[in-house]
Amino acid sequence: MSTEPNFLDVKIMGREYRVACTPEERDALLAAVDLVDGKMREIAQRTKNTIAERVAVMAALNIAHEHLSGPSETFSEAVDTSDAKRRIGAMGARIDTVLAPQQQLDI
Repeated sequence: MSTEPNFLDVKIMGREYRVACTPEERDALLAAVDLVDGKMREIAQRTKNTIAERVAVMAALNIAHEHLSGPSETFSEAVDTSDAKRRIGAMGARIDTVLAPQQQLDI
């Protein structure tokens, strides 16, 4: 099993992001991108808000609320939560590392 990071270019709400991702994590990351992109588009359309940062925070809160509120369609599969939390934390750290230089460009 390779832990060497590869990079995957993904699009969320029309914006491209390069994310470090091992081949083993690729499918899970693509599923997460689909979930986040769909939720953000839904919120942007419903609220008529186009400020990406606000839409992203609302999407994150909605996804967390769905997850913590118990079983739902989105989280119906059985998941080892400790492994999932570790992997999500690792992906979040990688995303933060990649987004830091981009945030300076958004100013």
